[in-house]
Amino acid sequence: MRTGIGYDIHRLIPTIHNQSIPVGGVAVGCFYRVEAHSDGDVLLHALADACLGALALGDIGEWFPDNQPENKNRSSSEFLVSIIERIHSMGWEIYQCDAVLILEEPKIAPHRDPIREHIAKLFGIELSSVSVKAKTHEGLGDIGARKAIAAHAVVTVRERKG
Repeated sequence: MRTGIGYDIHRLIPTIHNQSIPVGGVAVGCFYRVEAHSDGDVLLHALADACLGALALGDIGEWFPDNQPENKNRSSSEFLVSIIERIHSMGWEIYQCDAVLILEEPKIAPHRDPIREHIAKLFGIELSSVSVKAKTHEGLGDIGARKAIAAHAVVTVRERKG
């Protein structure tokens, strides 16, 4: 078994209209948009870096550079699919993941199960092996001021069976 950690942060831009931001592959309604080159899904970006870190494969910026036009507005789920295919080709599989979102809003609790389900499906693992938590920043710093959203993730991989 091997373990990797990941982190990501993106700026939040307030909007006057209710729209959605991607969180773990799920559209979560709010009055913000995420400033990013891709779709800006901080949770999937942190998970991608954790997957890559588990096998010392670099980071998401090396795999999907933000100066490449094909990555503009690209789905972070696509990033993870490519990374998982590489992990499998090396004889490994995702075993478990644990992640923490750090944000003041939107509230994640109503979306937690769909987020976990999406991640479990992407990784090809049981729902019971996917943990997603959310914490506020207690009003401190850019996250506390609702100017940013961040995520930390840990992913464990193991050698593939059969």
